[in-house]
Amino acid sequence: MSKKDNKNKQERIKKQPTFFLALLPIIVMILLLGIGYAVMGLSPELLMLVSAVVAGIIALYLGHSWDDIMDTIVSKLSKTMPAIFILIIVGLLIGTWMIGGTIPMMVYYGLKIISPSFLIITSFLVTAFVSICTGTSWGSAGTVGVAIMGVAAGMGAPLPIVAGAVVSGAYFGDKMSPLSDTTNLAPIAAGSKLYEHIGHMFWTTLPGFLIASIVYTIVGLRLDVGSAVAPERVTQVMTSIEGIFDFNILLVIPVIIVLAGSVMKKPTIPVMLLSSAVAIFNSVVFQGFTLQQGFTAAIDGFNLSMVNIPGFDPSTLIPDVARLLERGGMKSMLSTVLIAFCAYGFAGTLAVTGSLDIVLDRLTKVVKSTFGLVLATVISCLTAVFVTSNGQLSILLPGEMFSKTYIKKGLHPKNLSRTLEDSATVTEPIVPWTAAGVYMATTLGVPTLEYLPWAILCYTGVIFALIWAATGIGITKIKKGDEHYEEYISLNKADGVAVE
Repeated sequence: MSKKDNKNKQERIKKQPTFFLALLPIIVMILLLGIGYAVMGLSPELLMLVSAVVAGIIALYLGHSWDDIMDTIVSKLSKTMPAIFILIIVGLLIGTWMIGGTIPMMVYYGLKIISPSFLIITSFLVTAFVSICTGTSWGSAGTVGVAIMGVAAGMGAPLPIVAGAVVSGAYFGDKMSPLSDTTNLAPIAAGSKLYEHIGHMFWTTLPGFLIASIVYTIVGLRLDVGSAVAPERVTQVMTSIEGIFDFNILLVIPVIIVLAGSVMKKPTIPVMLLSSAVAIFNSVVFQGFTLQQGFTAAIDGFNLSMVNIPGFDPSTLIPDVARLLERGGMKSMLSTVLIAFCAYGFAGTLAVTGSLDIVLDRLTKVVKSTFGLVLATVISCLTAVFVTSNGQLSILLPGEMFSKTYIKKGLHPKNLSRTLEDSATVTEPIVPWTAAGVYMATTLGVPTLEYLPWAILCYTGVIFALIWAATGIGITKIKKGDEHYEEYISLNKADGVAVE
């Protein structure tokens, strides 16, 4: 028998999984992450690999070879590599913006606008601004947020309301910042692009931002709080930043480069590299760091030990300063990249048998409308958040599940990436047992369920996602000539569905 005949024979004996076998690896993954990670604190990366092993055993049982499994995993990863490269470059960007003084300057002037008369709305806006600048909700809440809570306590302001405003602001920035890991992961999972994803999120995030701003302003004006309590922690942070960096208008050039590149739709990676190069130039010319330190910050992140000001001693600074400034570097993104690799290892192993297609085929028979599909995505993301307590996995796994379904329905992938963030990223901090919920409650000193009603931005995204899905407003369809049009035609043609 020739090799070709032998290959054809092998293909003939490959079996389709039953619905139970198709669903089994997904159930195993949910149980492993729900018990192993959320309850026992085991590594999610390893648990994903165990889930992949279960999916692989089923694939071998159904007649697929090891080469089939590896080829599918490699195919999955190859499609996501450009986005993963962007994620790594984001780490480089943060490190260089930090040592160049760009982020410290934006944080400094953000802190200057805290007003005792408008404490709650200011808490929301300042935290949002700092979070956009730094790309981290945890970092902004753990530094600026803590300082604001100290101010609120001194004024006798209601801490749950202020904490809710801080969490809302922190996650607005985390959701909309191109420096955020989740903002980069969502388009990776959905198959969209970073800046089109951010632009599309305005449909659900801007209304929530406006509602939150109005509520915080009205509630703040009705509160009877102290007039002028010295915000000591804020002053200490500002004084420390001002003592380390020299500020001038040229430090905003790296930000302008990224914004201009986004508006002009230039390739993301070259734009970010150019911005980073300018930031390193600023670190040498304006901040007094060496070129070697600039490169070190790009790889390992900025560290206060790099500061060579005479008499400067990092140990004399309050911990908030180190938490705020010691960030970035390409290596800081490796843990996120590792989770993505393990998640796609599982997804690739699952895909070789067509298990996801079988499960989603059952789902799509029930889900007919755009609203039904968005609702199914929201429920899947919320379930993943509740079970895994991990925002990154709650984006990657549902994103992989629904990516082809959205295209098959003629919906642009940026609709999916937006829904992933609306129902996973921003809901994580209002679930008490998640890592984000525990962190925010511990850091701000207010229990999750107490600040939950006031963390307005964390649940308005889901509400507007469903409203727009029901009305068709803000929903982008795939059109002829779009990047995903051929795949849209191909997926429907495979099912015998004629499309225009």
